[in-house]
Amino acid sequence: MSSSMDEEGLEKAAILLMTLGEEEAAEVFKHLAPKEVQRLGETIARMKSVTRERVDSVIDSFEKVAASEHMLVADSNEYVKAVLRRALGEDKANLLIDRILQGSDVTGIESLKWMDAPSVAELLRNEHPQIVAAILVHLEFDQAAEILKLFTERQRNEVMVRIATLDGIQPTALRDLNEVMSKVLSGGDRGRKSTLGGVKTAAEIINMMGSAVETSVLDFVREADNDLAQKIMDNMFTFDDVEKIDDKGIQALMKEVQSESLIVALKGATPALREKILRNMSTRAAETLREDLESRGPVRLSEVEAEQKEMLKIVRRLVDEGQIVLAGSGGDEQFV
Repeated sequence: MSSSMDEEGLEKAAILLMTLGEEEAAEVFKHLAPKEVQRLGETIARMKSVTRERVDSVIDSFEKVAASEHMLVADSNEYVKAVLRRALGEDKANLLIDRILQGSDVTGIESLKWMDAPSVAELLRNEHPQIVAAILVHLEFDQAAEILKLFTERQRNEVMVRIATLDGIQPTALRDLNEVMSKVLSGGDRGRKSTLGGVKTAAEIINMMGSAVETSVLDFVREADNDLAQKIMDNMFTFDDVEKIDDKGIQALMKEVQSESLIVALKGATPALREKILRNMSTRAAETLREDLESRGPVRLSEVEAEQKEMLKIVRRLVDEGQIVLAGSGGDEQFV
């Protein structure tokens, strides 16, 4: 199940799980990521009644998908290891296996994904910034951003500098870090690096923080290393950058965004971005949106930024799916 499930997909998954019964649904939940569990749980909680036709439609759709799927091997991780070692030999295969199966030995750190931001922030508050950075790069960007918002300004800035300059984590260090986190959560040779951290990761986390915190972090980084700050900024994708998406991409984006969310998000958009979006809508839809924007009163900045973040998540998903291309400077194309 995709971590970027749309509302339609969420509703279908929720209906299907509700038809399975408690025990079977519980088994399915065991194989989902924390965010998927949360979003599915929220969707199920909102659903009070579903028509028989809707249930039949969902089940029929699932049966068709299931009929086209087939489990080729019982344990894909072990299969990959065995095939690569047989084909390449132990040394060469191990170079690839660590990269392909990266993150499989981070159960303690993975447990943090199930916790809310205040709880994780409390656990990490007194740790060295380098340790905090090494942990946060394993989390989703938005979760890491929420955690950092709860730190003091100095702590937050120091951690971001370390994330931006992190060029990898030694496997032995990762195992030690994971063991420490496992003990904390339960109350109780130089190898290859895993490719975590770096400028791109720092930029993705800062993207999720909001404009006020973003400015503070970048100013701090700029004082320490102006070139590093520029590299982070070059990798950041902000709401204003939606204007760089071509018309076809804007049209694909509009199909995914709810009208109410779009109205709130555009309250904080530049005139140029507003016009580009309106230009890629039907005449009637554009007129309706203009009227809604004019009639809508003041909106809290926090609400505007929240809706803009949600739109940026949709943009990233559509980029991953190949439906959106962001035109960079100089006529080159870069993907976000």
